[in-house]
Amino acid sequence: MKNLTPAMRQYLEIKEAHRDCIIFFRMGDFYEMFFEDAEVASKVLEITLTSRNKGREDAIPLCGVPWHAASSYIAKLIENGYKVAVCEQMEDPKDVQGIVKREVVRIVTPGLVVDSDNLSAKENNFLAGISVLDGVFGLAFVDISTGEFRVTESDDKEAFLDEIAGLDFREMVICEELKESELMEAFAGRTIGCSVSYLPSDYFLLDDASGLVDEFFNGGREVDFDGHPAMTGAAGAVLRYVKETQKDRLNHINDVLWYDIRNYLVLDDTAKKNLELFATIQGGRKRGSLFHVLDETTTAMGGRKLRWWLNYPLVDPDKIKTRLAAVSEIKDDHLLRENLRSSLAGIYDLERLGSRVSMGVANGRDLLALGRSLRLIPVIKDTISMLESSLISAIRNELDDMPDVADLIGNAIAEDPPATIRDGYVIKKGYDDELDKLILLGTDGKKWIAAMEDRERKRTGIGSLKVGFNNVFGYYIEVTRTNSNMVPGDYVRKQTLVNAERYINQELKEYEVLVLGAEERRKKREYELFVEIRERIACEITRIQQTASRLADLDAIASLAEVAEMYNYCCPRVNNGDLIDIKGGRHPVVERMNPDGGFVPNDTLLDRNGNRFLIITGPNMAGKSTYIRQTAVIVLMAQMGSFVPADEAETGIVDRIFTRVGAGDSLSGGQSTFMVEMTEVASILKNASSRSLILLDEVGRGTSTFDGLSIAWAVAEYIHDSDKLGARTLFATHYHELTDLARTMDGVRNLSIAVKEWGDRVIFLRTIVEGGTNRSYGIEVARLAGVSEDVISRAREVLRNLEKGELDEVGLPRIARGKPPRKGNIGQMDLFAGKRSRLINELKELDVLNMTPMEALGRIIEWQKMVKD
Repeated sequence: MKNLTPAMRQYLEIKEAHRDCIIFFRMGDFYEMFFEDAEVASKVLEITLTSRNKGREDAIPLCGVPWHAASSYIAKLIENGYKVAVCEQMEDPKDVQGIVKREVVRIVTPGLVVDSDNLSAKENNFLAGISVLDGVFGLAFVDISTGEFRVTESDDKEAFLDEIAGLDFREMVICEELKESELMEAFAGRTIGCSVSYLPSDYFLLDDASGLVDEFFNGGREVDFDGHPAMTGAAGAVLRYVKETQKDRLNHINDVLWYDIRNYLVLDDTAKKNLELFATIQGGRKRGSLFHVLDETTTAMGGRKLRWWLNYPLVDPDKIKTRLAAVSEIKDDHLLRENLRSSLAGIYDLERLGSRVSMGVANGRDLLALGRSLRLIPVIKDTISMLESSLISAIRNELDDMPDVADLIGNAIAEDPPATIRDGYVIKKGYDDELDKLILLGTDGKKWIAAMEDRERKRTGIGSLKVGFNNVFGYYIEVTRTNSNMVPGDYVRKQTLVNAERYINQELKEYEVLVLGAEERRKKREYELFVEIRERIACEITRIQQTASRLADLDAIASLAEVAEMYNYCCPRVNNGDLIDIKGGRHPVVERMNPDGGFVPNDTLLDRNGNRFLIITGPNMAGKSTYIRQTAVIVLMAQMGSFVPADEAETGIVDRIFTRVGAGDSLSGGQSTFMVEMTEVASILKNASSRSLILLDEVGRGTSTFDGLSIAWAVAEYIHDSDKLGARTLFATHYHELTDLARTMDGVRNLSIAVKEWGDRVIFLRTIVEGGTNRSYGIEVARLAGVSEDVISRAREVLRNLEKGELDEVGLPRIARGKPPRKGNIGQMDLFAGKRSRLINELKELDVLNMTPMEALGRIIEWQKMVKD
């Protein structure tokens, strides 16, 4: 340490206090990194690693990035799992003798990103805190880029885990005592891509947490934290973590929202993935998801609001009808909708702009964007002034155009401010008298120099005299050597050139001091004024947030209205009944892949009586999976308050949607296809209620045929029976034997996908018809998939052999007919195949002691006939 410069000692002291971070150490126009930080950062950022004192034994590894480009470099480090501590110069080096004071002003982690360029516009960036106390799970999460803060609590571990998985947290803070717990093992497979920070147990202490809740939210306002210690502990840990990393500039986190997942249609992580709400199953792409189809929002905050609605559909029919009425009203007025969406398109992300203002990181362009957005609010209010639905009326009444803030920005901020606020040209001329005087000195400089030059030429008689300026020598009077004898006595030589001399006099010297000092004073004054303006606007953060939230609601409603009109959706009738009656239903995503009318609509009728368990059979690729998914998606859309892709729809409220769709090995979890399948089935049987909607696709196919069929049958009985579940269910299957359920159960209906046969070919009509089918058309599916004709032809021959029985007259498998037998296998009979296996089984089960001689003789005659045939 004693051989280090003061700056390096300062760096090491700061590093010691932030050992888990890479330090961005401000040195003039660069952020520099040293020692191990430099070695790590240079590799991750792919920048040059050099050193201080290069070539000496005490050389220190060094790398750096320009301060104005730091945001993208920080983002890259965060993406690679590192934390970054931003250490700024707290003093102007020009005003300080010795070492400049430096402090860490904020710490950036995956859950604490505020730079818009590094955030997904239509997704929240949540940091979550989790606390477990006496079997109760507390959850609190915040998006510091918008100020949103939510809390909830649950005593159901599985429901809690599903909630965690569905919110796509970027970072979680958890008590270090839980590091090796079963809970963390459960999180591992559900929180992929989420960073975890372990904190000491004192972060979660109830008393400290309650104090922070009071400090931030005035006691929680409408949220009752009393009696919810787990939730309070989680909230306290999040607030303390944010406060320590962001250095108290958190006035935008000023309200807390409590929610109960029981007040929404519950979708576990499996259902969200299988229904492809936000990403496709194959490839995880946003394009091809339901959100991609529904998202016609024109603002980032509207996109985030729509995403929340899709994540949390409602279960209160009155609230759903209120939202549907608003969507309907905007949909029905084409011109109004067009004007409204045009105005909304000019609104910037007020939630994130407001947060940047409150945190003291907003620049001139941010304020300009805020001001321009506020100027559009009166236009928006006027556009919706004639709408009468209760939700639109409430939105209109709560929109605050904030003329005081808009006027302040309009009067103060320049029309094209630079990205930085320390280099001047941010404040408008006319806003501040002192600044105007300093600006005048700079802008009138050319006129003053021209006037002085003219005066000096006349006074000295030197016609070629020039007054000039350069960065090295400042202002000067230049006289050619041929005229040097005419130079007056008050000129002082400043620089000698080959053919001229440069001088300065008292008047020019005084002007130089005035002008050069004015530029620095101007920058300083502009910075002071900007900070003052920003602080004044920050005091209005609550107004900005409320208006932003209502504009987000309006944009989300307008988006649903636009989609309904574009794709010919209908307004569903939603009630508390158990009927789901869909006429001409379509899958909203699949039909967009066939925009020319290639999608075939189908009806769905479900209730809790004679139509509660629908068994759908038919060939692969015919549309069974699409049909059952579209039913769930239509119900979900209706309960989020959206129009639905159907000619007509009535939906009784569903409390949960469960899906067992598709199968895949979970190799990382050590689970086979069948184990994953059975785990999902077990979860459905455990958590479903009579008001749930269940989708089952190919249950039991992951094991042997008889085992799979037996499990599928038993599962179907359990779900069907009213004294057990009695839930509305769609069951797509290749087990044609399951169609026999309709013979013994009143609530089972058989449906199938219509197929038209044409010689050896089939045409999938995609239409749902009454009745089951006992054919899978697998060979035709293989042909459609591109399997060669040779293989298809042989498959048809094998199928014909199988249909005649498993063995031929000499005991060879018919499936092998057409192929020469292996040597030594001629005549070898498999006693446990075909009819002979039946004979063996019947012999085993025969109760000989209780049979009459005539009964025994009759059975022997039957067996003899069976063998001869």
